[in-house]
Amino acid sequence: MAVPAAQSPMKLMALQLLLWHSALWTVQEATPLGPASSLPQSFLLKCLEQVRKIQGDGAALQEKLVSEAGCLSQLHSGLFLYQGLLQALEGISPELGPTLDTLQLDVADFATTIWQQMEDLGMAPALQPTQGAMPAFTSAFQRRAGGVLVASHLQRFLELVYRVLRHLAQS
Repeated sequence: MAVPAAQSPMKLMALQLLLWHSALWTVQEATPLGPASSLPQSFLLKCLEQVRKIQGDGAALQEKLVSEAGCLSQLHSGLFLYQGLLQALEGISPELGPTLDTLQLDVADFATTIWQQMEDLGMAPALQPTQGAMPAFTSAFQRRAGGVLVASHLQRFLELVYRVLRHLAQS
């Protein structure tokens, strides 16, 4: 059975993780837990301290990855929402049409970039979200008023996105 190219790297990564986990499980099972050994107490204490440090580092890494996954997912959801809202403004006016088209493409490209990063990190849900019901702007006035609101909220959202991405870059 052929695997689509987009899923192949994710499946390969999952298989590698499974193999590594299996190898580690085998090592864990093979470790004797017999009577006290002749190893020096100072060596054992140093090893225990190293284990605690590595566990802490691993927990911090896991927490950061989970946090980043949540941030990326929220960013993608917000961009996906604005894609739908911008589509609802179609036909706002002939002079604003090209600007709206460019904005739609830029938002769609950014959402795709975020989604691809989530896939690369193995954090993407199995399915992309689907667009819910969007407002129907039936008159020219509604499209213009809706355009002002959508553009205003999009600007605030993008300011938040910028701050979040800067924070992630500095972490």
